[in-house]
Amino acid sequence: MTIEVRDLRKIYRMGVERIHALDGVDLSIERGEFVAIMGASGSGKSTIMNILGCLDKPTSGEYILNGKPTHKMGAIELARVRNEQIGFVFQTFELLPRATALRNVQLPLQYSRRRFFGSRRMAKRALERVGLADRMSHRSSQMSGGQRQRVAVARALVNRPAILLADEPTGNLDSTTTHEIIALFTELHEEGQTIIIVTHEEEVAGHAQRIVRLCDGLIMSDFPTNEDPIHTAFVQQAASMASARARREPAGRPMLGPTRTHESQEAAQ
Repeated sequence: MTIEVRDLRKIYRMGVERIHALDGVDLSIERGEFVAIMGASGSGKSTIMNILGCLDKPTSGEYILNGKPTHKMGAIELARVRNEQIGFVFQTFELLPRATALRNVQLPLQYSRRRFFGSRRMAKRALERVGLADRMSHRSSQMSGGQRQRVAVARALVNRPAILLADEPTGNLDSTTTHEIIALFTELHEEGQTIIIVTHEEEVAGHAQRIVRLCDGLIMSDFPTNEDPIHTAFVQQAASMASARARREPAGRPMLGPTRTHESQEAAQ
């Protein structure tokens, strides 16, 4: 088992007020699983992501990562875990704008003593893995949003982490690029990578094996994706809307595609 969480609680204090961001969460994730965590704003999904990524500590409860309780780890050991066992992908990419793609991917290796001397070779391999072999010398400011997110995924993978954590990784992307990034996550999962993705998009969550839904700091449901009643209803509604749209289109007339976003227009230029 990669992750085991027992009675996890997180309380934030704002003056005299106590906010229970997590209120007794139990969760197990096996090695190689692809799990989507969903919930409304304030449900606790960002809090649990920060704890799973060892960026924050719970107020109480246990988080056991690869058989080791994280609450017994000191700051140095937690930093090593973040660097070597967990890969992070963020909505806003978090790349250095003036650095090349290769340099951005190399960064985590600069803090890994055992991999420092092979950092360039490993960064090249990671960029090739995400389809950016021809963009290694490009700065992030010269790339489209989808390419920047691929660089972020390559950076997350370069240390060969046990877990890939993705926080709204498609939130700043258009629909076409979203499909490309999710296809990449699906490929990684098929190769055995453990993936946990936080998203508010049902379509994105539908590519995971399981959907865990949070509400007010509690897990309200945890189903295999094809058994999740909310997702099933979403799929049925989408199919019904697509069918109705097809009936409205005159015969022989091509359906209009989605309007390109400002970001995709910039990339085309």
